[in-house]
Amino acid sequence: MELSAGLILLLCFFFLVAGFVDSIAGGGGLITTPVLLLCGIPPHAVLGTNKCATTIGTLSAVWAYARSHLIVMRIAPAGFASAFCGAMAGSGLAMLLDSAVLGRVIVFLLPVGMAISLFSGHSFGRGGELPQKGLWTKVILMGFVIGMYDGFFGPGTGSFFILAQHILLRMDLVRASATAKIFNLASNAGGFAVFATGGVVLYAAAIPCAVANIIGNQLGTRLAIRVGPRIVRIFLYISLSLLLCTLIYRFFIA
Repeated sequence: MELSAGLILLLCFFFLVAGFVDSIAGGGGLITTPVLLLCGIPPHAVLGTNKCATTIGTLSAVWAYARSHLIVMRIAPAGFASAFCGAMAGSGLAMLLDSAVLGRVIVFLLPVGMAISLFSGHSFGRGGELPQKGLWTKVILMGFVIGMYDGFFGPGTGSFFILAQHILLRMDLVRASATAKIFNLASNAGGFAVFATGGVVLYAAAIPCAVANIIGNQLGTRLAIRVGPRIVRIFLYISLSLLLCTLIYRFFIA
């Protein structure tokens, strides 16, 4: 499929904005996925192209957060491995299962997650020690389940990783946002590996969009590091609200 230079430039703009949002609170897929679909790109190529660009963009966000020592490295290896495996499993199932079932479940669970995060904000806002009881079970299940969702459907994955770490692992929002990038990098890479093998990546669009996504990620991470938890929480709720509206439309209206 051939895309005009003007269309690629338009995609780059939206991928830059998505990288900015995603680096702070996740949810960049809420922007990139519908834009790619509106350009007339086939659904599987949308997933593959999006994964290629966002994998590279997320890697740049990981580098920025790592330089600021905000990533909780203790859980990073287990989180990366579990999210990678989960994403590969989810991508493999993408052609076999009806995504509407998963989407409806997420629609019902998302408001619950938002409410839990809202009421737990004062307790977990400053962060603390990682819980010792069931730590590795939580990390591995979190990585695999959300990673599988990312490979299977995708939008909102970064937000879910942030929420899960904020609530289950009692991380403050800035460290949760930073550490979530390790999980999200793995889930993006796992999905990309499957879609690239299937030959559904439009590299002519993916590479320039990846460059734009890197710029957006760098701008977002600098803002999150400088301003702190307040900006992360604001962007998180905006991102989750957009995701909820998108999922309601997709699975209950459209």
